[in-house]
Amino acid sequence: MNISELEKEEDNLRKEVTALSPEQRRKYYEIEGSKLKDPDTYAALNWFFIAGLHHFYLKKHVKGSIVIILSIYAIFTLFDYGWILLLVLSLIELPQLFFSQRIVKKYNNKVIKQTLIDVIKENSVRQN
Repeated sequence: MNISELEKEEDNLRKEVTALSPEQRRKYYEIEGSKLKDPDTYAALNWFFIAGLHHFYLKKHVKGSIVIILSIYAIFTLFDYGWILLLVLSLIELPQLFFSQRIVKKYNNKVIKQTLIDVIKENSVRQN
């Protein structure tokens, strides 16, 4: 998905949020505020792409752990063939720096969708 499609999706989701009742909107914004991520923070963490910190920021713990383990291994074997592993990791991770806006917007749209579902579901359970 390109950035304009993601922005259009976000606009549609925001319209759904606006259609919620005042109580549901209050609950929605309570939940959303703690879950949405900032693209600039992601990009800043991505500067340390060898460490994989940006994966942890978006709750991709397995991927982040794999990158950290491979990075540490590559550093310890740097003078053998570790530099090749560092190069491969760099080639895999570097594009994420350039697409950080799109990656975080996609993550945030998922959060918005899930939060909407949770708020609507919680409201319907309380009404029954």
